[in-house]
Amino acid sequence: MGLRALHRNACAVSMHPWSAAGGIAVLFMQIRVLGCSGSIAAGSRTTSFLLDDNVLIDAGTGVGDLTLDELARVDHILVTHSHLDHVLAIGLLADSVTRRRRGRPPVRVHALPATIAALRQHVFNGVIWPDFTRLPDLANPVLAFEPVEVGQMVQIGARRIEVLPAQHTVPAVGYAVHGSRGAWVFTGDTGPNPALWQHLRTLPLAALVIETAFRDDEHTLATLSQHLCPAQLKTELEGLAGPTEVFITHIKPGEVDAVMSEIGAQASRHRIHALATGQVMTFAD
Repeated sequence: MGLRALHRNACAVSMHPWSAAGGIAVLFMQIRVLGCSGSIAAGSRTTSFLLDDNVLIDAGTGVGDLTLDELARVDHILVTHSHLDHVLAIGLLADSVTRRRRGRPPVRVHALPATIAALRQHVFNGVIWPDFTRLPDLANPVLAFEPVEVGQMVQIGARRIEVLPAQHTVPAVGYAVHGSRGAWVFTGDTGPNPALWQHLRTLPLAALVIETAFRDDEHTLATLSQHLCPAQLKTELEGLAGPTEVFITHIKPGEVDAVMSEIGAQASRHRIHALATGQVMTFAD
């Protein structure tokens, strides 16, 4: 399927034929894992992916590893849901790039209407953080919210990004980045999700990034918080049409070995790996 899992210190790509910006021809899709942990600790950063060089999918603490120039290139942020570990860096990014983005359109934050409402009420309210949809002035804001809905195809340059259903404690979605050789799918935070598997059976998949936040002995907590544990993951993956490259995300700090050991003990037709911060996924387009 054209997948290469690379690490930051491996084959660095120095040219940008993959960039969706400026009408440049897209030869391959690159997704850089900025953060994939369920919380923070030394070496653990929360969820964020950099698609090509101008699109963030979620904006957890991993965004802080981007240089100022890389931050300024981000034109779009696709948010799965309103929880802090997925949205923390939106306001900080806006603050960092205000001067560098003068004369450019605002960074577009794509999210469900309920997620946008939560960000407006609880984050960009002038108490927790300034409202960067009104700063530095109303005519030239750094941020702009763009509502999405499940089933929508968001077009960003050459990229087609589909909004997928998710089941979580707050309104939530996942995303599928479509390519000519299959889709890179990120479930977002989700518990058991029959609607997702029904849809994914109709898609060619290049890779699936799916959360498994808890061990099996925390099954009750996983169910209450609408996350997955390994036993639930096994059931969910049975919904896929064929063998798939699967990457596990959102494991809590210090729990990676335990969770992956439980997953590894299961018989599976899929190739299942732990996702790693700094990992780069490259797909031929």
